[in-house]
Amino acid sequence: MMSNKVLLSTAYLPPLQYFSKLIKYDEIFIEAHENFIKQTYRNRCNIYGANGLLALSIPVKKNNTKTKIKDITIDYDTNWRKMHWKSIESAYRSSAFFEFYADYLVPFYHKKYQFLIDFNQDLLKMLADQLEINMNIAYTEKYFFPEDTLFDDFRDIIHPKKKLEDPNFKAVEYFQVFSEKHGFIPNLSIIDLLFNLGPETLKYLI
Repeated sequence: MMSNKVLLSTAYLPPLQYFSKLIKYDEIFIEAHENFIKQTYRNRCNIYGANGLLALSIPVKKNNTKTKIKDITIDYDTNWRKMHWKSIESAYRSSAFFEFYADYLVPFYHKKYQFLIDFNQDLLKMLADQLEINMNIAYTEKYFFPEDTLFDDFRDIIHPKKKLEDPNFKAVEYFQVFSEKHGFIPNLSIIDLLFNLGPETLKYLI
C-alpha cells in the first residue's frame, strides 16, 4: 500500500517525475540532512536546447565531503545565473507560453541566495503556485535511512543518471520546441512542460 508521505531530495527546477510525486502525496518531506551528492537534480536540471538535452548545474561550495545539503552554499565566482537564464531563454523563447511564465522565473536569476536549498525551495513554491498545486511540504529534522518505512523514498530514484524505472510515472509524449530535430526527450525539467503546454501542464501531470 502506498504511503501518503513521500521523501524527496531538494531539486533545481525539478523533472516531471519529481512533480508527479508532489501531486500524488498528502505529505511531502524534503531531505535536509543528507550529505551533498554530486551530479544529481539537487543542483542540476535538464532542459531541451537547440542541440538536444542540455544540463544546467549550479556551482556550489563544500566545506568537506560530508557537508549536509541544508548547509550547501551557492558559488558565485562565475556568472552562472546569467548563463542559465540565457540558456533557458534561447531554448524556450519560441515556445507557446514562454512570455507568459518567463516573468515569474527571471527574478530568481537576479536575486542572490546564499543556500542552495532555499533557492530550490522558493523556485519550487513559485512553480507550484503557477500550477495551482497545493503542497504540504516540510524539511526533515534528521537523516532517514532508506530502510525507513514511514515514507515512499525517491531521494535516489529520481536521478539524471538512472533509467526511468518508476511504475507510477510514465513519460507520455508532448510537443517540444526542437522535437522535429532530436525527437521527444522524456522527464525534462518542469519548465519544459510549462513553456510548451502552459495551463495544460497540471492536466498532463495528473
